[in-house]
Amino acid sequence: MADERDAIDPNTTNLEKDPDEWVSGDDPMTGAQASYLKTLCEEAKEDFDPSLKKAEASKRIDELRAATGKPSRAD
Repeated sequence: MADERDAIDPNTTNLEKDPDEWVSGDDPMTGAQASYLKTLCEEAKEDFDPSLKKAEASKRIDELRAATGKPSRAD
């Protein structure tokens, strides 16, 4: 039987790190990030910057989600 301590409570654990703390944050953005970011940029009528790093792209995606009224990852 699973120990009660093995259960993950999303309200008390840090399942999602701040992009500034990512070990791979300085890597180039992923293909999935680039694709989604291009779509969000088009919807927000903003320029797409293909040189963004992985952490920068994540933050930009969050900004554009807010600007376009899309739900955040936490919603």
